Amino acid sequence: MSRRLTLAAAQLGPIQKAEGREVAVGRMVRLMETAHRRGAEVVVFPELALTTFFPRWYEEDLANADHWYETTLPSPATAPLFAAARRYGIGFHLGYAEKTPDGRRFNTAAYVHPSGEVALKYRKVHLPGHSEFDPQRRVQHLEKRYFEVGDLGFPVVRAPVGGTEANIGMLICNDRRWPEAWRMLGLQQVELVMLGYNTPSLNMENRGFEAHHLRVFHSHLSVQAGCYQNACFAAAVAKAGTEDGHELFGHSIIVNPQGEIMAQATSWGDELILADCDLGMCELGRRTIFDFARHRRPEAYGRITGQTSSAAPPRWTPGQG
Repeated sequence: MSRRLTLAAAQLGPIQKAEGREVAVGRMVRLMETAHRRGAEVVVFPELALTTFFPRWYEEDLANADHWYETTLPSPATAPLFAAARRYGIGFHLGYAEKTPDGRRFNTAAYVHPSGEVALKYRKVHLPGHSEFDPQRRVQHLEKRYFEVGDLGFPVVRAPVGGTEANIGMLICNDRRWPEAWRMLGLQQVELVMLGYNTPSLNMENRGFEAHHLRVFHSHLSVQAGCYQNACFAAAVAKAGTEDGHELFGHSIIVNPQGEIMAQATSWGDELILADCDLGMCELGRRTIFDFARHRRPEAYGRITGQTSSAAPPRWTPGQG
């Protein structure tokens, strides 16, 4: 039986620091309306979709950053998204900053069923950047200051999506560059990965030059390889454009289990791209090249979980054998 899903990636243009959540939510509701008219059953929004990318700014007292976080979901500000989901019968993925009742802070994503119930939550594991103000950087990237490492692992759940069910999982931004994250999802037979990101057009580390086109290439390469090597679809959805004077490269994509880009955003503004996904395509890779039960050799992969930093190999010398 065919298991088809019309998937929408809802790229957002920039959200300026001075704009309130109602501005972003209003734009997102309009994208959901468009998605409904075009027949979409699931809409994926970017990472930290409700605000500007606030880790650009240093706050010595974290309490001064509390206004960037959501303490409940839905909140009064996000309630219109949940209402639109119920009205249109569309599920949606939302990236947001989460502050828990006990004061912990996470870069979080949730998949919301059309009923308004949260079917899956994920907290970002691979936090880039730094935790203290860096005077050498043109732009700060303080995710390690504002967020803890995610504590939910890499969960996958089988949930209703449109007229079918799918095994869904989530990654956030920098997670897409780590094959271990994709493989954790692949080992749970994930079929659809929802992934939001806010990625600058320039590498601000000041440790070498990375061309603009390579920034986009490396992003797409990571997602395409993850989909191919784990036989799944993905919607990788960006915030794009010049946000508070800082350029985000956008280029949101939907990718199939062969690693092919099915749809790609072509603007730096609010833009909806769609793809008709046959979830049955996930079966080929799982039964052939990436049949994990037949071909994986975890006994040979000890370094992956037993070692964090890289280590130099032993030096060969003549006569060593």
